[in-house]
Amino acid sequence: MAYHPNALLGSLFVTILIACGAKLYASAKTFTIVNECKETIWPGITHSENFSGSGFTLKQGQSTVYTAPGDWNGRIWARTGCSFDKNGNGKCQTGSCGTTINCTGPGSPPASIAEFTLGQEIDYYDVSLVDGFNLPVIVKPTNNGKGNCSTAGCDRDLRQSCPSELAAKAEGKVIACRSACNVFNTDEYCCRGTFGNPQTCLPTNYSRSFKQACPAAYSFAYDDPTSIITCSGADFIVTFCASRYDHI
Repeated sequence: MAYHPNALLGSLFVTILIACGAKLYASAKTFTIVNECKETIWPGITHSENFSGSGFTLKQGQSTVYTAPGDWNGRIWARTGCSFDKNGNGKCQTGSCGTTINCTGPGSPPASIAEFTLGQEIDYYDVSLVDGFNLPVIVKPTNNGKGNCSTAGCDRDLRQSCPSELAAKAEGKVIACRSACNVFNTDEYCCRGTFGNPQTCLPTNYSRSFKQACPAAYSFAYDDPTSIITCSGADFIVTFCASRYDHI
């Protein structure tokens, strides 16, 4: 569970599910993945337990549908600046999940990640900036789900306001905003050691700036539990670079 700080959020999901005592159900879920960015992206999709997954190219204005089992727990995010050969081998500037277009591991920071814990009477979802930010992303439930069913995510481009010490650059351009943990690697910023619990892992100036810009997204490992949205009976639309103010 120590590969990066966002693993702590997975533990929180498990705790919530045990507390709820929810029963499993088997209805398949569909995720409509939409690219409203002004660039091609390469969405990555992985299962939270073994990180086996898939990946594909999504050009500007394109969308595709991904169908997952009803008990699926996983992540969806966008890789950027990728170059793959005809055999699907290559690399990306942000969000890499192996050396092929199909993911073989978790997304590498920095990346904005949509997270889902399904298979219960109530589904849980959120967008996490714990591992940094590379593109705006929002998650919106569809098909008249029951419960909170609000939109989660971040529709601001944090690259434009990223502190210089967190900025990831390529060819002089800011391509992502790293997390303070990823940059400074201290227990305080990474919520580990004596800071590895909700009482001692507190917001920092960096996570506060993320939260202020994107209140409907996780900003650090023990962020306000209201960042987790609950809904039942819904499918989901995951939109990258959605127009601001239209969704959140």
